Amino acid sequence: MSSDGLAHLLVERPEPGLMVVRFNRPEVHNALNTATSEDLLKVFGKLAFTRGDLRCVILTASGEKAFSAGGDLKERQGMTDDAWRAQHAIIEEAAYSIINCSVPVIAAVNGVAFGGGCELALCCDFIYAARHARFALPEVTRGIMPGAGATQNLPRAVGVRRAKQIIMSGLPFTAEQAYEWGMVNEICDAAELMPQVLSLARTICDNAPISVRQIKKAINVSTQTDLTTGLAFEVQCYERMISTEDRHEGVLAFNEKRKPQFKGR
Repeated sequence: MSSDGLAHLLVERPEPGLMVVRFNRPEVHNALNTATSEDLLKVFGKLAFTRGDLRCVILTASGEKAFSAGGDLKERQGMTDDAWRAQHAIIEEAAYSIINCSVPVIAAVNGVAFGGGCELALCCDFIYAARHARFALPEVTRGIMPGAGATQNLPRAVGVRRAKQIIMSGLPFTAEQAYEWGMVNEICDAAELMPQVLSLARTICDNAPISVRQIKKAINVSTQTDLTTGLAFEVQCYERMISTEDRHEGVLAFNEKRKPQFKGR
């Protein structure tokens, strides 16, 4: 485990192709201060293009009580309007860097995910949650609104009407409700959360990495456009794989009745 010069994140590379990123302020329920957002930007900002051998990322947190309780309101106390805007720009960039990561990002929500913590989970491609996890977007109770993607990501996950209810009320909801509404992919007992997420991550890492990246790109782009444009973009993504070594390896391995060894080429 390494901090890599980061203030409030821990970064692990437990096995080839896999990275685990942990919020590391458990003493304040992993509240998101400016330094944490700067750390996220350092880690994820480069992954839109320079991913190296990375195939999958898990975003989780230290401690057992909280994924992240959201923005650090103690740090924000007394901020001028200009200082608030400057800080929020960093938060926005951090959130967008997770969305724009070229490899899949799995949120392993191990406790409370409120406000910005919930938003960052929604920026990930999948959410696995511990059974005791709780979610909320309470910004409206503080005179603001979500500003790190939730008004866009949540409706795409749970539908417009449910998203309006969640965001306008600011009320918390359970992991079970999040699962029923389509926001959370799986619910796990606390002790099984990371083992199950790691199992999924390993499965993704074993698959053809170019294929996985092209799938993410095709879905992300095509769900924001009309069907005809989306289908055309899907074909463009598909074409990228035809001449790859991995495509040849996949077919050969099938015919030789063995597991393929994908190299990302």
